Amino acid sequence: MKTKPRTRCPIAHALDLFGDRWSLVLVRDMLMGKQRFGDFLASSEGITASVLTDRLTDLEEAGLVEKAPYQTNPVRFEYSLTPRGRDLLPVLQALCGWGNRHFPEVGKAPIRFMRMRP
Repeated sequence: MKTKPRTRCPIAHALDLFGDRWSLVLVRDMLMGKQRFGDFLASSEGITASVLTDRLTDLEEAGLVEKAPYQTNPVRFEYSLTPRGRDLLPVLQALCGWGNRHFPEVGKAPIRFMRMRP
């Protein structure tokens, strides 16, 4: 995110960084081990390639994700969370817990995810 914060409210600023439909899902996928573009496209939520490209760029610009080439011809990248991005783990676990309490029909978060430590 290249623009200056629109507010001094930390909640509003955090939502400006990752409050869209996809960013936290991508963070979740990276926490669960996904690294490559095709891995993210294969997630059951059905993100499009163009939106995925935009969100990965946004997350990288916000300092939550970094990319490194794993192939040179053509150039392809693996994505990983920075310490700032990994710091979202307890936030996502709290969202999962809240969702499981209030929307039990949606399904439970994987035990492995809920037991991860930052």
